[in-house]
Amino acid sequence: KSFANLPMAFTDELDWPQFSEITGFLNSTIGGWTDSLYLRLRRRNRCNHRDLQNISQNGGSSGNLLYLIKSLARNQLLDNPAIVIYATIGNDVCNGNRDTLAHMTTPKEMLSNVVQALRYLDSSLPNGSHVILTGLVDGRFLWDNLHDRYHPLGQLNRDVTYSQLYSFLDCLQVSPCSGWLTPNETLRNLTSERALQLSNVLKEIARSEKFANFDIFYMDFPLRQTAEEWRKMGGEPWQLIEPVDGFHPSQIAAALGTSITWQKALHEWPQVLGKENPFNDQIEAIFKDQGGH
Repeated sequence: KSFANLPMAFTDELDWPQFSEITGFLNSTIGGWTDSLYLRLRRRNRCNHRDLQNISQNGGSSGNLLYLIKSLARNQLLDNPAIVIYATIGNDVCNGNRDTLAHMTTPKEMLSNVVQALRYLDSSLPNGSHVILTGLVDGRFLWDNLHDRYHPLGQLNRDVTYSQLYSFLDCLQVSPCSGWLTPNETLRNLTSERALQLSNVLKEIARSEKFANFDIFYMDFPLRQTAEEWRKMGGEPWQLIEPVDGFHPSQIAAALGTSITWQKALHEWPQVLGKENPFNDQIEAIFKDQGGH
């Protein structure tokens, strides 16, 4: 029974899309709470019930997304418009190679990959859809807030710090991000510099490209605002990082990020979220709750 959930966990790549920032629909019991763009859209208009797709993947870069995006399920003629969140977060600069800089996506490659993906979306999404391009994260946050803390494996005997874990993974050449998970400050800065260049490519695409079936927006990855919000709530920055891998956002970071994205859309692009459905109460009375999924 201990391993009964393993098949599902492996098919989800040990991720939890049901608790995620964009498509979360279950209450979290794993160190935080669930708040998601989907749940907020569902509250705004009960007709959004069960209308969600999570087609992301661990390590999904702009290059990988050219293939992943083809699993999008949307009928261009019969379905309602979609909201697409395009976010590679750090995957275009993160790799485990010794010469990590040489294996990062270049601005030219980023431009080509993203425009190709958007052209595919233009051929697949119903008219009136919306696409939000999310900038890359500044991953220096990881080293700055974790390197001298003890990893869960080392908390009992106080003998394994995140710095040591990162070095061990790097030695095995399985580091998720050699450019940021390193004591080499110059390399961390160079990695963030490339991430900023790629974010600027996304920003320029949103400013200058036009498509027939959707409008397009850009937002910075909301890590800085998330950290500020969490600090106001009495939290510590390290709590925003998943403790076991020391790399991905924690459940708390995901929930807080939702609020920041929602507020930005509500104030700057309200047309993306659609109007509140005045019949929400009647819909719920007829169909009951049915859970969030």
